[in-house]
Amino acid sequence: MGVNWVTWQFVRDGVTLSGREWTDTGAGPGPSVLLLHGLAGHCGEWDALAGALAADGYRVLALDQRGHGDSERRPGDVSRAAYASDVLEVAGALTADGGPVALVGQSYGGHAALLAAARRPPRVAGAVLVEAGPGGSAPDRTEQVAGWLRGWPVPFPDREAAVAHFGGGPVGEGWAGGLEERDGGWWPRFDPEVLAASLAENAVRSWWEEWDAIDVPLLAVLGQNGIIDPEQWDGMARRQERRLTAVSVPGTGHDLHLEAPEALYGVVAPFLRELFAGVDG
Repeated sequence: MGVNWVTWQFVRDGVTLSGREWTDTGAGPGPSVLLLHGLAGHCGEWDALAGALAADGYRVLALDQRGHGDSERRPGDVSRAAYASDVLEVAGALTADGGPVALVGQSYGGHAALLAAARRPPRVAGAVLVEAGPGGSAPDRTEQVAGWLRGWPVPFPDREAAVAHFGGGPVGEGWAGGLEERDGGWWPRFDPEVLAASLAENAVRSWWEEWDAIDVPLLAVLGQNGIIDPEQWDGMARRQERRLTAVSVPGTGHDLHLEAPEALYGVVAPFLRELFAGVDG
């Protein structure tokens, strides 16, 4: 009895995708929630939120997105369409009884959730975007992120050094949790050049057409000191006024899911309860 998790694998078009499934062994199968980490992240970032949602009776899946973690690290296709298709294929293959699923994603994972929901699949009941949006062309920002990934001083000599490099505290612990120990040190479980390539589309275009196409309830969770600028947020709110609920979490930044998982749960849990109460399973 109680909450626990197991690992799973799924193969789509020759690409192996991996992740964790959280359930409460004392509860029956409830609605499904799919959690999507951000760029250079890993499914373990969601452990706190996943455990809390599983205790509420949800079946919770956390995906290592392609190019990350225990999933295929050098997939041939790193287009945004490929990431969105992964989300929908995993949701369709692994969620319970063909029932509805809610998507929850942070940063680049939130963007994948946005693009998946924009295709209007019947299984997707709603989406939660944590520090994510349709953005705009940002070549300077994209190159800045790619340069940051390439600049990690790897291998880290030990896990403590990695935690310190990433700022310490829960954020440092979360980022260090994505590393693996091998070859005399601690290494990232991704190829920085693959992830840099995955940023290419976001450098030259925005995704407002896809944002406008979403027809399910949306929750946007923003860090008080996050990266969603006022202009982008104003557009998101105006163009999805009827479907969008927004919450800002005080004292947090872009990695608010690591900084304040309890606060995030306090926002996400009531949204999911209302969402699934209005959905025919």
